[in-house]
Amino acid sequence: MSQSAPFRYADLFAGIGGFAAALNGFGGEHAYSVEIDSPAARVYALNWGHDPLGDITQDATDTVMNVGQHDILAGGFPCQPFSKSGAQKGMDEIRGTLFFNIMEAIQARRPTVVVLENVRNLVGPRHTHEWAVIIERLRAEGYQVSETPAIFSPHQIDPSFGGSPQVRDRVLITATRVPDGHVADPIVDPVTLLPEVRMHREWDLAEDLPLEDAQDVPGTALSNDEITWVEHWDKWVQVMLALRAADADAAGEPARRLPGFPIWANVWVISPKERNDLMHPGGVRVPAWKAVFLEKNWYLYDRLRQADPRWLATWLAKTRTFPESRQKLEWQAQDETSMWNCVISLRPSGLRVKRMTHLPALVAITQTPILGPRRRRLSPREAARLQGMPDEYDFGAQRDALTYKQLGNGVNVGVVWNVLKAHVERDRELLLATAKGRSIYTAISSAPAHPTERVRRALRQSLDFVPTH
Repeated sequence: MSQSAPFRYADLFAGIGGFAAALNGFGGEHAYSVEIDSPAARVYALNWGHDPLGDITQDATDTVMNVGQHDILAGGFPCQPFSKSGAQKGMDEIRGTLFFNIMEAIQARRPTVVVLENVRNLVGPRHTHEWAVIIERLRAEGYQVSETPAIFSPHQIDPSFGGSPQVRDRVLITATRVPDGHVADPIVDPVTLLPEVRMHREWDLAEDLPLEDAQDVPGTALSNDEITWVEHWDKWVQVMLALRAADADAAGEPARRLPGFPIWANVWVISPKERNDLMHPGGVRVPAWKAVFLEKNWYLYDRLRQADPRWLATWLAKTRTFPESRQKLEWQAQDETSMWNCVISLRPSGLRVKRMTHLPALVAITQTPILGPRRRRLSPREAARLQGMPDEYDFGAQRDALTYKQLGNGVNVGVVWNVLKAHVERDRELLLATAKGRSIYTAISSAPAHPTERVRRALRQSLDFVPTH
């Protein structure tokens, strides 16, 4: 380790380098990284000068340990089921999972701090066993860790502290090795964000990200079909707003918003037989929640037919030429008056429309959101900003689809930055008890509130490197 580096880190399931961005920003030095996806590994190497291409299941086993000595272990690992056999305990209970390889590295290298990231479902009812085993194994290896889940999202963090307008709930597990002569707190509180770090106002997507002003950003154009779907449904929005206003006036009530329940134009039928068939497919009544939505859709359809049957017949005929998922609308934009003022997500459940405050989570398997006021998709650079990557972050010449996928799989730099800052304060006493812990504490606690300038500096300092894979 260089004399100036306060700690060395191991970056497991490294992706394109979200953890590396934060850890390098804190002044850390790379000791080891591994990423099985070749395109993601190339982006990592391009920015951080280390090629992580490899397989943790080959590098950290009970017979092989290629993970270098390090002080902080980080990793966003996939959620996998563990064995529930009463005969399998300890490491055998997690054998065959990627968490087993994480624990092999922890056993061998005994890092001072561990930070792991996972999807929120890890702490859901389907994974209570896995969560309990993770906490149990970390404690068995001598770490202080809270059994109460800590869930964070970039949109919870003020932009002056590195937050971004993206709702992305993730579980962060942070643990500190208990030094000799100390005892772990068995009921230690989970890490929490300080009040001044939390976002206390409404996000403005265009200003806070910020969005690029241009409408013709390469690779973000909407297809003709997408424009047709949005414009067609926006006509329905205008007609519906006028109808709601007229109904409100007639009732002497304030203006009414558009319905908040899912609009399913594909079930808008007239005959009692057709409605009964939809309510009882195969002779079995649909679940109660679906029955409620069907009834609401039929009531809405009947009201629209009463108001303007001619317009509705023409509109509905065209709607039925669309794919089924584009015959549905989820209006979650409150008082907005046009879809083109909103964020539009093309989902299997329909066109979901939200206000231009913040975006849904970037995920690797869904389409990129449409920015209504820009009449285009979110650009790769804007997606990188959502994940806390500075504009200098280099994705090379790869296809935009790969960049979106990698960002959707990545960790958010601002979340990692603030969680580690909160963690070292929670475990301050344990960290200050050892020289390495003191070095980690000082580096992280004294770092600026906002990570971006530190990450930019780390990028500039990274070595020139030509990937060999």
